[in-house]
Amino acid sequence: MSKIRLVDVTGSTNADLMADAHAVEGDWLVARYQNHGRGRQGREWTTIDGNFFGSTLIKLQSNDPTSASLALIAALALVEAAETIAPGRDFQLKWPNDLMLDGAKLAGILLERSGDRVVAGFGVNLAAAPQIEGRKTSSLDAAMAPQAFAPILAANFARLLAAWRSSDPASIAMAWMQKAHPVGTQIRVHDGDGASLSGRFVGLEEDGALRLELDGGEVRIIRAGDVALDSADADG
Repeated sequence: MSKIRLVDVTGSTNADLMADAHAVEGDWLVARYQNHGRGRQGREWTTIDGNFFGSTLIKLQSNDPTSASLALIAALALVEAAETIAPGRDFQLKWPNDLMLDGAKLAGILLERSGDRVVAGFGVNLAAAPQIEGRKTSSLDAAMAPQAFAPILAANFARLLAAWRSSDPASIAMAWMQKAHPVGTQIRVHDGDGASLSGRFVGLEEDGALRLELDGGEVRIIRAGDVALDSADADG
């Protein structure tokens, strides 16, 4: 059973959980307020009261699949938790780490590793959407309080972590694709240096890497970057 610890304020639930030598797999740290929350590539994650900020710890085992594919089960746990509290809404996963609602960013995931410890952090706009220049954001309009959302997300994550360890890696990638932008979607991929590639999304590798088909038919394997769908937000 997951142990969930709720605190009023912290700098970063990811950093705190990674630094906690006594934390074990399945532990969660949830904060009502983060003052140094981070997204991918060092982006600041804006804190709004009533939104969800939480992290969990995974202890890698010798026979585990590649740790990069943990991003897939984190995303699946997140979208299934969102569907539980807001059934019938138009949720969609966007590679590599976003959950979209009605085409706008609802939530993000940040995975960080130190040795055999991986921390998965989740930021979800339960109450309100931050205003971010150049990006569309959405919220669930306080569908649920963070402390009530935490056990739902934790239960989904625990179940999917067990499936990750016992299932064919290809089946995890396929499950992710069923919740994501469809094969054939026109996308743009931006790397950390500002370069971009355009093409068609043609699936995932078993480790979660994106398969991008360029206009000439060449398929590139993308393991890091941000994705924009069609004319969606250019920052991914």
